[in-house]
Amino acid sequence: MNNSAPITGWIPVKLYPEENNLLCRWLYAGDKTFAEPFFDETISACRALFPENWKLKRSMSSPEVLADWAIELDTIEPTAFIFHISRCGSTLISQMLGMQPSNIILSEVPFFDDLLRYGKMHDCMDALLPQLKAAVALYGANRNGKYKQLFIKTDSWHIHFYKELRALYPDVPFFLLYRKPDEVLRSQQKKRGMQALPNYLEPDIFGFDKEIVSATPLDEYMGMVIESYLDAFLDILQKDPLAYAINYHDGAMRIVDNMAAVTGLPFSPTERLLMEKRAGFHAKFPEQVFSEDMPDEPVPGFLKRSFVLYDQIEKFRLSKK
Repeated sequence: MNNSAPITGWIPVKLYPEENNLLCRWLYAGDKTFAEPFFDETISACRALFPENWKLKRSMSSPEVLADWAIELDTIEPTAFIFHISRCGSTLISQMLGMQPSNIILSEVPFFDDLLRYGKMHDCMDALLPQLKAAVALYGANRNGKYKQLFIKTDSWHIHFYKELRALYPDVPFFLLYRKPDEVLRSQQKKRGMQALPNYLEPDIFGFDKEIVSATPLDEYMGMVIESYLDAFLDILQKDPLAYAINYHDGAMRIVDNMAAVTGLPFSPTERLLMEKRAGFHAKFPEQVFSEDMPDEPVPGFLKRSFVLYDQIEKFRLSKK
């Protein structure tokens, strides 16, 4: 492994289908800390920061080279994957973990999503999984020589790629973050994410019928998505001893402590204080003090089964304490 390899500091950021071929675009990240709440913000920051990204307008290659190039680097193996049902504290948790300088935090990396969704939609997942593992290695390169842990926060719909990710990383803890379904829905009503918009993501990812999705109102569609997540969570928890249920209502610092206990992550009193301070601010807007108002409103009927699943997950989680 070689920290001075020519590829050091470069990461693949976009998958491009061109005719019968796939290409990936590269970005120079140097030794920049991946500190932004979401990785698309990190990409924008790198494009503005490094001249390499101005001078080379299209730094492209075949994705088939990823594995060969990853071998040249000193890389950190994943410490844990953080799955979530959205709006349940996962961004804040990843930001808090980022307070420790020895941690690499990868928060919803678009390139990982490109590979997973392309593989599913074009029935070529088996061919792309080695490239996904190589991409994780490239993102987990020990670019400053001081990194020791790698935490990957997935997109919420990546729980539906559990089988593929578990096959790649059979011994890595999978944390499953969730909260009450009506709270997720109300947060999405304020500002809807990609997964909350019918047909924005391929319905096949969720096991949905496209025609049914097209005829479903926004809130009911989000209810279907939440139900699909909780269904997957419960199934995984019942069969995977390395999957851990984590409820948003435990509180951010307690969640980090639980993750540290599972992964053997040490942190100093100073790092803990920084994490506690970060917990008081908005996950997506770090300069804003966090506040949340959840009105006491009737639960929509279309969330009934989601609450049944939520209660089953809670019962399972509490039985493991």
